[in-house]
Amino acid sequence: MTDIEFLAVHGLAVRKAAGPAAVADLLGLNEEEVTAALEAAAGKGLVAGARGTYMVAPDGQTMLAAQYPIVFAAAREDGALTAAYERFEKVNTGLLALFTDWQTVPTGSTRIPNDHEDKDYDNGIIDRLGDLHERAERVVGRCAEAQPRLTRYLERLESAYDRVLAGEIDWVSGVRIDSYHTVWFELHEDLLRMLGRTRQE
Repeated sequence: MTDIEFLAVHGLAVRKAAGPAAVADLLGLNEEEVTAALEAAAGKGLVAGARGTYMVAPDGQTMLAAQYPIVFAAAREDGALTAAYERFEKVNTGLLALFTDWQTVPTGSTRIPNDHEDKDYDNGIIDRLGDLHERAERVVGRCAEAQPRLTRYLERLESAYDRVLAGEIDWVSGVRIDSYHTVWFELHEDLLRMLGRTRQE
């Protein structure tokens, strides 16, 4: 298996289900290369595809589990990266709370879906996102110093945040777009797989 094939399957595992363009965007790689890599992986039974969308097959998950400790051995031993990851988790706690507050509003002892009619409430959360985004930029930047591939996540987070500031509020946590929540979740999944950690929440 080539390096690009491994990365393509890894990127697909992070994305869960996606076409070559989405996987290439996540990895910051050429779409044609990723397309060829996914087709090669499909030929080996590592991924399954239909109508241009792929998912990692059971054999692919087994392959990744076996290869992660080897491919990312240096990353797992990198003290600077693991320290940055611990700071990442602190920012993650704040962002998870923010996404909950964005998607729901308190009413009495329960919470109900946020209809986004209360602009003051929403603007307060967007202000919080700005503070957390500054912290995220620093910590993800440290991660990217050790793993340059992660720089692509910085670019995607910045793009999502800019759209939120432009008034496109779906980009806070929309599920069918590269929203801040979507990109952050994928970055977290990438780091977990790379460092051999498990999701805490």
